[in-house]
Amino acid sequence: MGLSAVTVLGVDRPGVIAAVTGSLADCGANIQDSTMTLLGGHIAMMLLVSGDLSADELIEKVCARDLVVTASAVAASRHFGLRPSGLGYVLTVHGPDRPGIISAISAVLAEVGGNITGMSTRLTGRLYVLIADVELPEDVDVSALMRSLAAVGSGLESDITFRPVEPDLL
Repeated sequence: MGLSAVTVLGVDRPGVIAAVTGSLADCGANIQDSTMTLLGGHIAMMLLVSGDLSADELIEKVCARDLVVTASAVAASRHFGLRPSGLGYVLTVHGPDRPGIISAISAVLAEVGGNITGMSTRLTGRLYVLIADVELPEDVDVSALMRSLAAVGSGLESDITFRPVEPDLL
């Protein structure tokens, strides 16, 4: 059973997610991980899919009107269901839009070995909002990191919050 990364881009409309995921289910493909979001009126999907079809066969099965579909075979690089080994945090940024916001924030996190595991951004008028899930190594000085993030936020004229993820209750 192979593993493929599938991307789907297209103009958003009702039923597009149902059509794509239904096509995958109909051909026996299993969606192991996915993220789907709207980007400026376009649907953007990234899916990690397991099954017996090649990447080319997946593209053929998923192809629908007005969608750009890509697929590539990938090697599994983690075991599903394992909990992350680091400390989980949520980072938020609110401020005026300008080039370099993501670059500045991600550089500060990378300096301490932080990994952004999920991120969403939105531009509403002139207000830019970023929300990121971050995993930090257990030995990070979180207070020092928060000071570094505050300094970057000040330079960007943005408010940055950084808080621990609430523990799972399941």
